[in-house]
Amino acid sequence: MATTKKSAKKPNPALMKPVQPDDVLGAIVGTKPMPRSEITKKLWDYIKKNGLQDTKNKRNINADEKLKPVFGGKAVVSMFEMTKLVSAHMKA
Repeated sequence: MATTKKSAKKPNPALMKPVQPDDVLGAIVGTKPMPRSEITKKLWDYIKKNGLQDTKNKRNINADEKLKPVFGGKAVVSMFEMTKLVSAHMKA
């Protein structure tokens, strides 16, 4: 009976493919093409640096003047909603 070696999980190539942030999102994460994971990381760095995560409900993000256009003008969005709204500002 041969033992099978468990293969390491491979990263999803679609998530690693660079996407182009538009000007609105680019104001926060930069305008160079980068993978979605990098855009998400930079977005979270910005949220944490500016204290925009809601203190009472950690799942909500309070938009400042730079984030409001990214969030479609909304003042508060949930983390799950944020992912969908941010995707609209990326070009594959």
